[in-house]
Amino acid sequence: MTDRPLKQVHLAAHFPGVNNTTVWSDPASGSHIEFASFRHLAQTAERGKFDFFFLAEGLRLRETKGRIHDLDVVGRPESITVLSALAAVTERIGLAATVNATFNEPYELARRFASLDHLSGGRAAWNVVTSSDAFTGENFRRGGYLAHADRYTRAAEFVELARKFWDAGGATVEHTGPQFAVRGRLSLPRPPQGHPVVIQAGDSDEGREFAAAAADVIFSRHSTLADGQAFHTDVKRRLAAYGRKPDELKIMPAATFVLGDTDADAQERAAEVRRAQVGPQTALHFLEQVWGVDLSGHDPDGPLPAVDPDPDGALVQGRVRFGDPLAVAERWRAVAAEKNLTSRELVIEVTGRQSFIGSPATVAGQIDHFVQNDAADGFVLVPHLTPGGLDEFVDRVVPLLQERGVFRTDYTGPTLRDHLGLPVPERRQARTDDVGAVAQTSYTAPARASSTGPG
Repeated sequence: MTDRPLKQVHLAAHFPGVNNTTVWSDPASGSHIEFASFRHLAQTAERGKFDFFFLAEGLRLRETKGRIHDLDVVGRPESITVLSALAAVTERIGLAATVNATFNEPYELARRFASLDHLSGGRAAWNVVTSSDAFTGENFRRGGYLAHADRYTRAAEFVELARKFWDAGGATVEHTGPQFAVRGRLSLPRPPQGHPVVIQAGDSDEGREFAAAAADVIFSRHSTLADGQAFHTDVKRRLAAYGRKPDELKIMPAATFVLGDTDADAQERAAEVRRAQVGPQTALHFLEQVWGVDLSGHDPDGPLPAVDPDPDGALVQGRVRFGDPLAVAERWRAVAAEKNLTSRELVIEVTGRQSFIGSPATVAGQIDHFVQNDAADGFVLVPHLTPGGLDEFVDRVVPLLQERGVFRTDYTGPTLRDHLGLPVPERRQARTDDVGAVAQTSYTAPARASSTGPG
């Protein structure tokens, strides 16, 4: 580290539940459907002066062997609908929705996010994700999916066109490209933030380049200080090619946390949480996702399967695969052998996110260390309980970050861009004096966009 001023930590709150994060067996675990749960977590994050409240999205319930995976959330409301309601019961915290660029249209999405930005007074954010999954695509009019390369092309052009609509306001936008041919007008004025904050999730080279070109926040997953620093350096160095400064893109990995009165107490609690998150059934589910074969007779408390994976197996639908099944199995076997792990213990080991575990003082120090050493600009915290899983962090860790001088004691502005320290995008004016004439804009998107999620 140099003698530069202390970096300020950015924090966001993720409402869990589109995966096995939530510990359903805990008596404190509440509804993922009732509005009161969303309100409690969002208001807790706002009480803690967090930058934004983040909702993931699942467009289809995942299936294993043709049946709905019974550890998924069933009936989760649509994200922008939830955030629109939260805009009425919060005042400052940003409101971030994950919306898929493959199965929506630019005008419709630009209008929804502009509406949320106006209704919330400049607090809207869009987490851009894509999909090439035929299983998910069956829910939509296309009755299928885009090719993997085409989804990148569509996403980049999608963001470009949405920004044209936001900039034009009531002026006419005319756009012709490989994916979209549009001539129309947004029915709203330019959003209060100029553009709602754009979040990008993904770690591919294409995703990093898209983030450098067009995103305001990148939602990543890096579990060690060294990995985080390498990612931070790589992404930030790409910004100059797009005329951007390093602080115009915030890197915020997903992170879990477990607190205890002492570090030893926290470690014990964390082990209990991970065992509850990855029970025998979930461990087998992850194994079947990699092996592609029915492992219902496999003992999760025994060694990994002796058979090799079926690279063409498709027992699990709706999850992104870990990678090449044979390579993943080889790597997992090496880890299991090195650490003498059972199948379930191995899954716990390899599926864990960046976790901060310890007393409040230890966790505050860990978070600050990552940020000051350029492994991240902040974190998207994913509590393992809903809706009260963030309460202890806000009550016990946030005050310690504030004492260190690295986290705000109050909001200094009304918009999410204010919280993140991001500039309002310059308006690309139409080259005409007539509001009804065609709006010519200069934004050029990269050739490809992001993958479906962090990591």
